[in-house]
Amino acid sequence: MPLTLKLHRALMALPKFSLAVLALTLLGGCADEFILLDPKGWVGVEIKWLIIFSFLIMLIVVIPVFIMAVWFPYKYRAANKDSEYKPDWEHSNKIEFFVWLVPCLIILVLGVLTYQTSHSLDPRKPLVSENPTMRIHVVALDWKWLFIYPEDEIATVNELAFPVDVPVEFIITSDTVMNSFFIPQLGGQIYAMAGMENRMHIIGNEVGVFKGYSANYSGFGFSGMKFKAKVLEQADYEKWKATVKLAPEALTDTRYDALTKKTKDHPVEYFNAVNPLMLNNIVEKYTGEQDGQ
Repeated sequence: MPLTLKLHRALMALPKFSLAVLALTLLGGCADEFILLDPKGWVGVEIKWLIIFSFLIMLIVVIPVFIMAVWFPYKYRAANKDSEYKPDWEHSNKIEFFVWLVPCLIILVLGVLTYQTSHSLDPRKPLVSENPTMRIHVVALDWKWLFIYPEDEIATVNELAFPVDVPVEFIITSDTVMNSFFIPQLGGQIYAMAGMENRMHIIGNEVGVFKGYSANYSGFGFSGMKFKAKVLEQADYEKWKATVKLAPEALTDTRYDALTKKTKDHPVEYFNAVNPLMLNNIVEKYTGEQDGQ
């Protein structure tokens, strides 16, 4: 078969193949890829509309390009004898005006929007609420997440819970390589780095169980570095907390050292009698200071 005929058949089949891939992507990944468009907290809602607005304003450039990609070949096809032929044409002030003005306006709008939301959605900025902010310490390990509740002196692995409509301040670090803490439906993502503290504020405005991820590749067990974020009614949260306090095991230094070992798809664990300064000690061991002991 001639090569040109093979190429022609391949190009003819490409739209069908592309549609099939798109359909499989939409059907197979709707639970995760589009989870940002189903937020359950104020921060997540704001991020959702930021994504949608940015997408729509950029379509001002994308849609005309697609239209011209179809219209130009059709209008100037060899069979169209009515198309005007201008071999000496080289410049148009009207075209130059729109080619430069539209992108500049889009950049200006996106620039202003980015500046505003960089401050209003700053993950370190406390959220305004009638309820007091609770604090949870987060430690990224290989390949699991450790959550410490310093006020209650309890800790969990790969499970997180807090009351509905209560703002939460996460203080985040890593006791291994750099990682990224991410609960898509409740807020943005922020990096966890050894020897450093990072902070993120979120709030859950609907009761439910939401997926949490590691959003930064960190090795062999990365795919299983997931956790559940439970947003509970206050009464249910108190029951959950009481259950954790009844855990048979304390998070001693020896037990923590065992947690730092590399494990894949680590199960949920509860610990009582946790040192509320444990996160400080984890951070300071990379700076040569151990004042929190």
